[in-house]
Amino acid sequence: MSTASIALVGAVAAFFFAMGVVALLRPDQVVALFGTTELTRDGRNEVRAVYGGFGIAVAFLLLSTLFFPVLRPGVLVTVGVALLGMAAGRMISALVDGSPGLHPWLFCAVELVLSGALILALR
Repeated sequence: MSTASIALVGAVAAFFFAMGVVALLRPDQVVALFGTTELTRDGRNEVRAVYGGFGIAVAFLLLSTLFFPVLRPGVLVTVGVALLGMAAGRMISALVDGSPGLHPWLFCAVELVLSGALILALR
């Protein structure tokens, strides 16, 4: 794996790890970016699970590809396609509900860039 590929995978892993830590520690802060002012106990549980635990698991899975090359193609394609699915969901939502505010578009752009980075790292 080239140095550039390692850097790309590391950057995407760092994003998922940071997202996960913030979601675990401050779930209300995560949804506040999207205009939700307060979460219920179940809502905090959901944010901690889906953005927190899942994000950290994805980060470790991405990092595992640096030590277990046999996993690399499957993991990078899977996470890259998942990121494309997230961006597509945001675009579909914009078509159905109207254009969202800044943060959803910002995250859409980040998801597209991170997906591209993982595809590039396959080289």
